[in-house]
Amino acid sequence: MFRIGLAGGMGSGKSEVAARLSELGALVIEADAVARDVVAEGTEVFAAIVDAFGESVLADDGGLDRGALAAAAFSSEERTGVLNAITHPALIGEIVRRSEELERDGPSGVLVVDAALLVQWDVLDMFDVVLLVRAPTELRVRRLVEAGFEEEDVRRRMRSQLPDDVMLAAADVIIENEGSVEELRVAVDDFWESLSANRREDER
Repeated sequence: MFRIGLAGGMGSGKSEVAARLSELGALVIEADAVARDVVAEGTEVFAAIVDAFGESVLADDGGLDRGALAAAAFSSEERTGVLNAITHPALIGEIVRRSEELERDGPSGVLVVDAALLVQWDVLDMFDVVLLVRAPTELRVRRLVEAGFEEEDVRRRMRSQLPDDVMLAAADVIIENEGSVEELRVAVDDFWESLSANRREDER
């Protein structure tokens, strides 16, 4: 199975790229979806989060209040580090497990792992190509604010992510997303076609 690591900061358009790759035939593992399973009520990770941050991060139904947890965890670098130390090992392990499961079921396909923290996790060796979606910081902030996020919260979360130069250094392919959604989809289609052409060439 050909593995693509899809990275990009908040508001970069990474999710739109993942959706288009799925439409083109790729199997997609979304780190955010995996994370919701990893921190579900009753898991060891859930218990560790509540132990570290207190019951103020719980919702009325007994599960995690993601907004309250984000506010608590992103209040300082130290608190962010605490949350990452609890969640990241379990999240990475589950992504690897699901990747291996999909590869057993369809070894000739294309797998995309969509994760904002892909470069930060130091798991790039598991991918054949690292695809980075990027856009200027202020454009990303504007997109997220227009989507309903609080600007202060957006900027606080962005500060916890890796700098652009580190992300760029890790990428094999870069898609710039400064225009419309349609322009982004065309760029993804071009990437997919070049990928398919290269794979066909390698098989000869």
